[in-house]
Amino acid sequence: MSVQRSWDSIGSSMSDAILEICVDDAAGLAAAIEGGADRIELCAALSVGGLTPSRGLMALAAGSPVPVYAMIRPRAGDFVFSGREVDIMCVDIEAAREAGLAGVVIGASLSDGSLDREILRRLVDHASGLGLTLHRAFDLVPDFRVATETAIDLGFERILTSGGTPRAVDGLDALGEVIANANGRIAVMPGSGVTAENAHQFIAIGARELHASASVEIVPGEEKLAELGYVTAGMKRTDAARVAGLKAAIAGRR
Repeated sequence: MSVQRSWDSIGSSMSDAILEICVDDAAGLAAAIEGGADRIELCAALSVGGLTPSRGLMALAAGSPVPVYAMIRPRAGDFVFSGREVDIMCVDIEAAREAGLAGVVIGASLSDGSLDREILRRLVDHASGLGLTLHRAFDLVPDFRVATETAIDLGFERILTSGGTPRAVDGLDALGEVIANANGRIAVMPGSGVTAENAHQFIAIGARELHASASVEIVPGEEKLAELGYVTAGMKRTDAARVAGLKAAIAGRR
C-alpha cells in the first residue's frame, strides 16, 4: 500500500515531528544536542546496530537537556537471547534507571523472527516507570500487523523500524501499512538511512518521529590506528551540522 500525501497537506505537520539521534560516544552526544535533536538513543558500537552503553556514558547523558533512551542489547548478532543474557539486560535496565535516563530501547525474538512475548514481558516489567522503545528486532518479524499488536499490548511507546528493509526509504510501503495499522495507538518511528533529503517521504506517510545517525565517515588521524585494528573502514561519527540539517528539513525550512 502506498500512502503518499502532497506537500501542501503535510507542511503544517512537519514541524511537529520529533527527531531522535542515535549516538555511541560523548562527542556524538554533544553533537546531537548541538544540532537540535529532540531525543537521544544512547548506544555503544553503532557499527553493529548498537549495544548497551557503559554506565559512565549513561551517567554523562543523564545531564542532557533532552530525553535519553539507552539501548539494552548485550551483544551483536540476533535477538534470540538466553536466560543469562536476559539477566544481563535486566541489570542494564536498572543501570539506566539509576543513571536517571528517560527510557530504554529493547527487543527480543523467537527463532522464527517473531517477537518473544515472554522475554519482552519480563524486560518491560523490569523497566516499569521508564519509557519504552521496541527496536529493530521488529524488522525480522513474519507479520508486522501481529507484531504491532504485541508491542501495543506490552505497553511500548513506539516501534523503531525500517519496514524490514536495509534502508527505510526502500520500505515506505510497509512503513505506511504499519503506521496505518497502528492508527495512533503507538508511534511508528522510521529509522535507517533517514536523511535531510528523504525526511519528507516519511512525514508524507504519517510518521511523526524519525530516527537517524546523522553521521559522517571518520578519517583515521594515524595510519597505525588502522593497522592495529583500533579503527576500521567505514567508521562514522555524529555530525552536528547534519543533525541541524535534518532538523531543519523536518521543520520544513529546507
